[in-house]
Amino acid sequence: MKFTKQQAEQEHQKAAKKFSKEDLNQILKKDDELKKKFKNNKNLLHYWEDFKLLFSLIRDYSKGIYTQIPWLSIVSIGAALAYVLSPIDAIPDFIPVVGLIDDAAVFAFCLRLLSKDIEDYKNWKDNRL
Repeated sequence: MKFTKQQAEQEHQKAAKKFSKEDLNQILKKDDELKKKFKNNKNLLHYWEDFKLLFSLIRDYSKGIYTQIPWLSIVSIGAALAYVLSPIDAIPDFIPVVGLIDDAAVFAFCLRLLSKDIEDYKNWKDNRL
């Protein structure tokens, strides 16, 4: 089964349209669930380091530590992570082998979309150490 870039973009946009600050707080509370999902699936394991960085970014944003990023970018990250958390999406997660292909594609789309914001955050984080 193939999941196209266009489908990933459409799914990401759907999730982002309804994302709120309360949704961000809920995502932050699901740290362990997200870690487990990224670590235990070969489609998502490839994005483990990216996930850790983006989760750190939204956590720093929510604490007011890092605010040099537009809310729309936070929405994009949160929407991608919410999509990964949802068991029922374009390709339901319970389908063996292919269940998380769409999750990986939506997450990869988010990474491409926010590459500049992610690079800025990495630089900021590196300069703080």
